[in-house]
Amino acid sequence: MSQSNFPHYEIPAEFRQFAEQGVEQARKAFTGFLDAANKAVDTFAAPNSFNAGAGDITRRTLAYAEHNVTAALDLAQKLVKAKDVSEAMKHQADYLQSQVVSLQSQVKDFTAAVQKAGEEVTQTATKAAAPTKNGTKAG
Repeated sequence: MSQSNFPHYEIPAEFRQFAEQGVEQARKAFTGFLDAANKAVDTFAAPNSFNAGAGDITRRTLAYAEHNVTAALDLAQKLVKAKDVSEAMKHQADYLQSQVVSLQSQVKDFTAAVQKAGEEVTQTATKAAAPTKNGTKAG
């Protein structure tokens, strides 16, 4: 579909400014949420503990969320600044293409992290259940 097939809409500068402020407020709110979530994970998933694997997975999940929400907010900012429908559609197509690649990478990374955490839990449980020299269980 060519650009001439789209109706031309003029977006008032005041609306653009209002929308840009909304995107920035959303970005700040999400950053605050991530900071709080990361602090909570650091508190509850102490290193060298049984929860360490879960903490790593949670940190990865938060990193993925940060990446994905940042990409969506970047798209929103570009859409607010788009001069016409065809430019907005190009930004949307670029976003979708990059997100597909990103999500494939995240799934691969997350799968490996879950597998590693499972192996660590199995090793920890095996060590805890193993009898010691005097015949009792360790722990």
